[in-house]
Amino acid sequence: MNTIAIVGYGYWGPKLVRNFIQSSAFARVAVCEENAERLARALRENPGVTGCSSFAEVLADDRISAVALATPVDTHHPLAKAALAAGKHVLVEKPLATTYAAAGELVELAAARHRVLMVDHTYVYHPAVQRIRELVRAGELGRLHYIDSTRINLGLFQHDVNVLWDLAVHDLSIINALVDERPVRVQAIGARHTSSPLENIGILTLRYASGLFAHINCSWVSPVKIRHMLIGGDRRMIVYDDLDANEPVKIYDSGVVARTDEERSRLLFEYRIGDVRSPRIPPREALANLVADFVAAIRDGTTPRSDGRFGADTVKILEAAQRSVKAGGSEVSLEWK
Repeated sequence: MNTIAIVGYGYWGPKLVRNFIQSSAFARVAVCEENAERLARALRENPGVTGCSSFAEVLADDRISAVALATPVDTHHPLAKAALAAGKHVLVEKPLATTYAAAGELVELAAARHRVLMVDHTYVYHPAVQRIRELVRAGELGRLHYIDSTRINLGLFQHDVNVLWDLAVHDLSIINALVDERPVRVQAIGARHTSSPLENIGILTLRYASGLFAHINCSWVSPVKIRHMLIGGDRRMIVYDDLDANEPVKIYDSGVVARTDEERSRLLFEYRIGDVRSPRIPPREALANLVADFVAAIRDGTTPRSDGRFGADTVKILEAAQRSVKAGGSEVSLEWK
């Protein structure tokens, strides 16, 4: 493969450049950054990388076969659309777009141009999440009853999206990777405590046709940093702590199950307590796994796990959550084709 251009060298761009260089999949790595200081830093930090300050140059360069967009959210759709129209494969930082309609347009364009469209939902490629996915798909947890996630910190306030689009998007991508079904009802509330019109605290509830219930709590104004997810089934439960470098995943051989159909109808349950084990999680960077999936999709024609459709599904849920917030927490129904 020829050249990949990383567009944007702010927070995420340097990580993309490093991983694409390490992958050695492309003959060259280029950086496109309109800020002169950032572009100079990119060239200084990455010997051998080429640079330009104009996205138009990237589009016009036939040697560039793929682009990775690490730019503000509101630019994702127009830049990805232009790159696909120019015949480039595209990797887009999350979320794919600001509306489901715009995301769907990109999915259709990628299919029409026979190009890879992939969304940088990095957590989908985290070794811990991949292990949890294997356990869920193998039926180790039994029937899933609930997923409860907390992602809070005293963190970076975004200027273009609220806390749901910035933080809850990670949890949504994880949940969408764990289960095939999508929520049929969404409910969200949010609050803001600064002069910004964007919510800095959000609570999102998802309900599924199967009975699965998911709850996501996210905040930019917490005094502590927590990235914690509970996944409960009728056979086992999992605790995923992203901040625990040694044992991020713990499996509890305990559950809550109705013993008989008659007792189930009466809501009588048996509580089971068993052993706790922590599987070994390979120490591989999630972004390296993501880059490998993007490269394989281009080279081998495979479908990446976080392809355009996956990214569009996440945007659809976020869009519904935003409508719910604006409506004071009213429940929003979703239909899926």
